[in-house]
Amino acid sequence: MISFENVSKRYPGGHEGVSGIDLHVESGEMVFLTGHSGAGKSTMLRLVALLERSTRGQVRVGGRNLSRLSRRLIPYHRREVGMIFQDHRLLHDRTIFDNVAMPLIVAGLSHGEVGRRVRAALDKVGLLQRERDYPVTLSGGEQQRVGIARAVVSRPPVVLADEPTGNLDPELSREIFTLFEQFNQVGVTLLIATHDLDLVKRMNRRTLVLKQGRLVGDNHRDFSPPLARH
Repeated sequence: MISFENVSKRYPGGHEGVSGIDLHVESGEMVFLTGHSGAGKSTMLRLVALLERSTRGQVRVGGRNLSRLSRRLIPYHRREVGMIFQDHRLLHDRTIFDNVAMPLIVAGLSHGEVGRRVRAALDKVGLLQRERDYPVTLSGGEQQRVGIARAVVSRPPVVLADEPTGNLDPELSREIFTLFEQFNQVGVTLLIATHDLDLVKRMNRRTLVLKQGRLVGDNHRDFSPPLARH
């Protein structure tokens, strides 16, 4: 599903976000990225989402070589990759419904289909009753749930999360990770960057360790794919 083949990303000034990464993530895996601040976790996620391109090597997602993907096709690739950020990135002048609906509207879905998918996504994260409220009325944990609903409303096969619980207390963090498990159980591939090592340990999933842009640890576990998605 996701592969890195000798991937490096060099920024202006010479700093390398990642260097010489070789990695393969199977379809339906749930994988954690750990490491110190600046270790390269966010860079790896941005390369998968094609928010940035690698300087060297090849990144493939679903068999698609991102280093050769034309600019015209980038939006289509991003529709297949849900992205969850630490700071939510919600539009505060739009309702919860409208925030979650944005990817579907951009993709050109019908009004009826948008409504069905948005309400299903909000129901999944426990916020269906808040669809007409505005982000400012929600707690930090609820805003993160809206961000998750927006990331999965298009039913992407891949979901990336960059420090999704960085601003949440331990109880809310566990709730968010439980949501991720539920998505994974229906076949979604998840790559989650996090500093929450205690929670990662309890989840008992494959964990990658980055240090100064290099992959220095991978407790690759035996993996059995979940049931096929419907």
